[in-house]
Amino acid sequence: MPLPKQEYQIQFPTKPHSVYNYMKKNILIVLTGGTIAMKASGQGGVVPANEFADFLRQFPQLSSVANVEVMDYLNIPSPYMTPQMMFELAKLIDLKIIDFDGVVVTHGTDTLEETAFLCDLVLTTRKPVVFTAAMRSGSELGLDGPRNIIGSVRVACHHDSMDKGVLVVMNDEIHTARDVVKSDTGKVDAFMSPGFGPIGCVDPDQVVYNRSTLFRESVWTDQLDTDIDLIKAVAGLDGRHLKSSVENGAKAIVIEAFGRGNLPKTLVPDLVEAMKKNVVIVISSRTYTGRVLPEYGYDGGGRHLQELGAILAGDMKGEKVRLKLMALFGKYHDADIVKRFFKQSSL
Repeated sequence: MPLPKQEYQIQFPTKPHSVYNYMKKNILIVLTGGTIAMKASGQGGVVPANEFADFLRQFPQLSSVANVEVMDYLNIPSPYMTPQMMFELAKLIDLKIIDFDGVVVTHGTDTLEETAFLCDLVLTTRKPVVFTAAMRSGSELGLDGPRNIIGSVRVACHHDSMDKGVLVVMNDEIHTARDVVKSDTGKVDAFMSPGFGPIGCVDPDQVVYNRSTLFRESVWTDQLDTDIDLIKAVAGLDGRHLKSSVENGAKAIVIEAFGRGNLPKTLVPDLVEAMKKNVVIVISSRTYTGRVLPEYGYDGGGRHLQELGAILAGDMKGEKVRLKLMALFGKYHDADIVKRFFKQSSL
């Protein structure tokens, strides 16, 4: 006797693209260390542990979300991460992602925003690449690492994550690598995108994108030039650090200036001398939100500095400006080309 018709009818999703939700994706998780892979030691203090990769391979919630492969690439505290290590990680991702639908990178929180941004600049893939971390180690109550990993894998599986550049998933929020910063030393909601907010969220039932990103850029290069320095403006700043950078061969110097891009007038002569030696000077702001722009015309003001030849970095944070300059000098090896590129790309 045949089954009643309604018992073998297939109900297709109302939205055509949501059929992807029924297809398991192949996701590579690349481990680089950080608090997410740490535990308290018997001698006191939280230190790297060795069992994190095995934990993920046996994590049942992961296998229900995607076909996951775990690569135990590094296990270091993120303050140990260098720009060259970040660059090598990006090259690894570009190589490995060919065989996967997306990549999730676990990372320490202290330098996550820098590694994610450098990868965003130099990666050539259009597939989802998602960074995540934990603010609490594996020995603490209410650890956030497993939830962040599940959320990141779900984001990496989502069809709308294509062509969005490198993303950062923390505390059920989705951020762009360009805008995200670590804003607190210990809270689980430490990551935010000041002035913009997250582009989406990871809800229990689905991944939701609330807005798109209007500005992305790439610097596809085979190497970095790390002779780039960063100086933060403080009251009474003089030229000692600037002179030291020039004497030690810096090709560019990023200065996190006050407000709209203003500096003490006592620094101006040393800035002029640096630019005479073809050192690129880029001015960002030490504030969390807003742009630097040529508004103030007094000696040391943003307008005055631009007239002298300094480049204003728009709304980009100083540590990310530094990485962008490393990629640009690594690709072009020419200060004039770097200046022209930076002027055209700064918001």
